Amino acid sequence: MAQPYDISISEFNYQLPQNLVPAYPLERREDSKLLVYNGNTISQTHFKQIQKFLPENALLLFNNTRVISARLTFENEKQQEIEIFLLGPTDYSNTEPGTAMQAKGSVNWNCLVGNLKRWKEEQLVLKNNEVELTANIVTKNKTSIEIKFNWQPISFTFAEVIESLGQIPIPPYFERDSEASDKERYQTVYARHSGSVAAPTAGLHFTEELLLQLRAAGTKTLSLTLHVGAGTFKPVKSETLQGHDMHAEWMDIDLESILEIKNSLGKPIIAVGTTSLRALESIYWMGVKAYHQPHISLHALEIGQWEAYELGAKAIGAEESLQALISWLQQNGINKLTCRTQILIAPPYQLKLAKGIITNFHQPQSTLLLIVAAITGPNWRNIYDYALNNKFRFLSYGDCSLLLAKSND
Repeated sequence: MAQPYDISISEFNYQLPQNLVPAYPLERREDSKLLVYNGNTISQTHFKQIQKFLPENALLLFNNTRVISARLTFENEKQQEIEIFLLGPTDYSNTEPGTAMQAKGSVNWNCLVGNLKRWKEEQLVLKNNEVELTANIVTKNKTSIEIKFNWQPISFTFAEVIESLGQIPIPPYFERDSEASDKERYQTVYARHSGSVAAPTAGLHFTEELLLQLRAAGTKTLSLTLHVGAGTFKPVKSETLQGHDMHAEWMDIDLESILEIKNSLGKPIIAVGTTSLRALESIYWMGVKAYHQPHISLHALEIGQWEAYELGAKAIGAEESLQALISWLQQNGINKLTCRTQILIAPPYQLKLAKGIITNFHQPQSTLLLIVAAITGPNWRNIYDYALNNKFRFLSYGDCSLLLAKSND
């Protein structure tokens, strides 16, 4: 497979007017506009009509992660605000966020700290009528601060503590503070497993009623979990892609779901969101590894930033790959695959399992836009020009698109 290292990120720039970036969502999720690209033509409708444009017998793959209330606002002894933003558990290489969220009494997390100069190493306290949380600096690292949190009563999980005391971390381009309504609207209706610091925004357009309609019409649905990290929306600041450090994120998917994906290979699998797509394509490459190294460890099974390209010469059929991964899980007595992926999807990457994606409109010069370009080729610019000219709303609370990949046959 050709390499994307030398891609110039300036080739993926466009002018995004601020008036096309809504700070609030529409009142009704399914009333968002939907751009449909089928490999040749571009058209528009409303999201509630998406069933009419999905391929027959499609399988929709959802990311059921739940956004945590990752912003905690403390005050120092002078009553000056100090904001702590939770990034992930300190032992991130061994502890996935969902497990760390269930800790009781004490936990260490890597964090970003706003107004750090105001924090003179004293213990910070944040409390309400339910719980009292204390924060102490453990270590100052280059990119984050390790903080030890303790709380009373210790019967509370960390998830319950921050749900009570924290705020949902809405994106900075909303140019406003988080509000109570964001606790509901910045979550998908199918969110189940806490651990993300940003929403898988394509899913924000679905309602329970629409999901029922899709299933009744013959569209299958399946879920996995990928906990979205703060690096998801990190712009590419280097001139070429080689200089960009892709974030690693925890994902998990059970054996039964992998079997379902394998059994659905003859049907179009559509990823709902870039996070679902990255997880799905990672599963393929994990299967490639398991095929060539049947005794590989779980840690070695994880996908690095460039591995999808480095393993290109070892690529095998989708069914072979998934069967190899299923066999590896069964031989190791594992019913749920829980590991990290750092996969970077960019041109000239060709999808291995997915046939398309449902996704919002993304920022210029972002790895999310590169995913769109990998699926649609040079037509990504026509798609975005159409969206801009037709006043589609962009980014997290914006409109949506259904992008179907051209067949590689």
